[in-house]
Amino acid sequence: MAIAPFAAAALAPLVQRIARPFAGWVLALVPASLFMLLLRLVEPVMAGGAISARIGWVPAFDLDLSFMVDGLSLTFALTISGIGMLIVLYSGAYLKGHPHLGRFFMFLLAFMGAMLGLVLSDNLLALFMFWELTSVTSFLLIGFDHTRQAARRGAIQALVITNIGGMGLLIGAIAVYQLTGTWDMSALGGEVRSSGLYGLVLAVFLLAAFTKSAQLPFHFWLPNAMEAPTPVSAFLHSATMVQGGVYLLARTTPWLGNTQAWTLILVCLGGATLLWGAIGAIRQTDLKQMLAQTTIASLGLSVLLLGLGTPAAISAMLLYFVAHALYKAGLFMVTGAVDHEAGTRDITVLGGLADSMPVTFIAAALACLAMIGLPLTLGYFAKEEMYLGLLSLQWPDIATLAVLLVGNAMLAGVAMLILIRPFLGPVLSTPKTAHEAPIAMLVGPIVLGAAGIVASVMPDWLGLALLEPGTLAVLGEAISGHLSLAVDPTNPLLWLSVATWALGYLVYRQAAALRTLSRRFEVALGWTADTAFDGAMFGLIRFSGAVTRLLHHGLLEIYLVTVFVMLALALVGPLLMLDGYAALLPTAELGNWSAKLTWPDLQVHEWGVIALALLGLGAVLFSANRLVAIVALGIQGTAVALIFLLFGAPDLAFTQLMVEILSVVILALVMTRLQLDERDSRQFEDLARDGTLALVCGAGVSLFLMVILSGSFDSRLSDLFAATSVPIAHGHNIVNVILVDYRGLDTLGEISVVMGAGIAIMALLRSRARRTVPPAPTPIRAPRRGKVAP
Repeated sequence: MAIAPFAAAALAPLVQRIARPFAGWVLALVPASLFMLLLRLVEPVMAGGAISARIGWVPAFDLDLSFMVDGLSLTFALTISGIGMLIVLYSGAYLKGHPHLGRFFMFLLAFMGAMLGLVLSDNLLALFMFWELTSVTSFLLIGFDHTRQAARRGAIQALVITNIGGMGLLIGAIAVYQLTGTWDMSALGGEVRSSGLYGLVLAVFLLAAFTKSAQLPFHFWLPNAMEAPTPVSAFLHSATMVQGGVYLLARTTPWLGNTQAWTLILVCLGGATLLWGAIGAIRQTDLKQMLAQTTIASLGLSVLLLGLGTPAAISAMLLYFVAHALYKAGLFMVTGAVDHEAGTRDITVLGGLADSMPVTFIAAALACLAMIGLPLTLGYFAKEEMYLGLLSLQWPDIATLAVLLVGNAMLAGVAMLILIRPFLGPVLSTPKTAHEAPIAMLVGPIVLGAAGIVASVMPDWLGLALLEPGTLAVLGEAISGHLSLAVDPTNPLLWLSVATWALGYLVYRQAAALRTLSRRFEVALGWTADTAFDGAMFGLIRFSGAVTRLLHHGLLEIYLVTVFVMLALALVGPLLMLDGYAALLPTAELGNWSAKLTWPDLQVHEWGVIALALLGLGAVLFSANRLVAIVALGIQGTAVALIFLLFGAPDLAFTQLMVEILSVVILALVMTRLQLDERDSRQFEDLARDGTLALVCGAGVSLFLMVILSGSFDSRLSDLFAATSVPIAHGHNIVNVILVDYRGLDTLGEISVVMGAGIAIMALLRSRARRTVPPAPTPIRAPRRGKVAP
């Protein structure tokens, strides 16, 4: 199921090239099919609680790709696929004629697949994999218009912040596995909560959730993500990435929640984020920015409800997630239609659009009514459930209820601004003559608005299909449906709703004064989390530049000295600390001194090979110029090849000989083309330093090999190669089997090194050739009449 969007993403550019104006309609069939497939799972989930599937991933490490569909994951998956279908359809019309529309569809479908994988995964590592994939694909979508600096900055900021949380999620997943011995979240119980590492696990999981869902103080990346095309904003803010943190908190509630720390952190930070986002929305006049800030507030509201953890709060969270996804996606689509057809999103210069864009106005009205929380909308039921669990005289409940009431009222006031200012009142002049949007851009907001109304008039079905399976997945117990369309004047919940609407109307009436006050406070503050991020990134870039200048200074001599000093320390240090050289010292046995390592009895021709190697060493040291020294290096390689040949390894000898020939030829070619100094012009101090370093490294390598030879030979690896090379690798030449099969990646690395060296050599030769090309001669002009050419 999660693979289908990725397959569609791979084919999206081809589909766009073939179908062209109908590509959106064709590609929308993929999420539509997923939605219908998921819809068939509603009844089994209502009856059985959960459906699981498992695919072998890395059996050697006890890793399986385990997926689970329960009330929580099914709610999120249906929302993602359903809204995704409408977003794909909307994108085809909104970006019609864009030269990179096929690439946009590819990113969008991959983003959908990553989010579906996230909410359906039961394995913590698979969850992390899809979690990071949502960050990568959102980076591509936010920065889709990469020619604009603001888009690039918004994409980088979102990637950096969410990846910080991703690292926290990975640490938490590993810690949970170490504590419980399982990667499956469905198998976890109270052992994490009772562990001494509960504080660490809670901290890293909250870090992941807060960065993904833009909670204070990580909220600032979300408004900057508005640089993405409007279809991305509609999908991102309603059903996908920003809801990932809310989903993670809901999924981890059974084994991380219901503690004092959980409740205190989530309620306090969620409430603060709710109020901060609501105030930020009032401060804006751009429709997209207003909606972005209300998303921050709504995410804070969901986190607050999860922190409360009561049955009523979890029911409210589930209802509010669906309601928010429907109206927020619809409002973003409406905003895109207004911007597309009127040429602006600024509510201060918009007015009277209801006459020229009547269908768009109806869609906006349906969405805004749900955002206000009026009856016959899902938002009304969600608001009622929020207040239901806080009807007590205890001061924490009273304080939380006050925060919810004020936050909901400000969101209601923003909804009135979004509905009334652009569409009602006198008609204002806009950059483009406003007219109705294409049908593909209207289907989405109308369907989503109507879905919210239809669902709200079926409260019994809503309780059975959403609340009972959802609360069972989060709390471990199903909460029976108790939603009702009846209006009871004696119910305090009704009067709390009335107070919310009245306060919301007051916010709408005083929006200009509140906006001015908020902006003055922002100016007086002088800095924001956004500016702090810029400062941190600038400092990181400066630090990286300083480190680069320190370590990559371009002086080849210092590079080589550093490498060989480290080699000498690596060879000599461990053996000295571990007393490894004791194997080479003489030992007293029965009063006689004898060396542990004896010199082999060499034949005459073997002494001749050693003499050849010594001759080559002298030729290198006392050569008259660099070219002779390079050629003399081949003598050393030839001596090594002869040693291989004498000890029964002709294939290695041949390989060594070929390498030496190629090395000498290439080095000689390069040195002659570079025209370097014939002799080494360095001072005696440098030569003495390098000579000492060479002796130490050479002696270290020799002593290291002698220590190895002095020990007993362990033939287990050799026996394994001999026993398995034919039946497993189907090769009788064990050396070839080792190089190609057992050490295939190592051989590939060696080939890559040789290829990289070859490219570098070619670049040196070509750059030298460009520098030595003589300048073109200056053309001789014909002398003017009456003048004599010089």
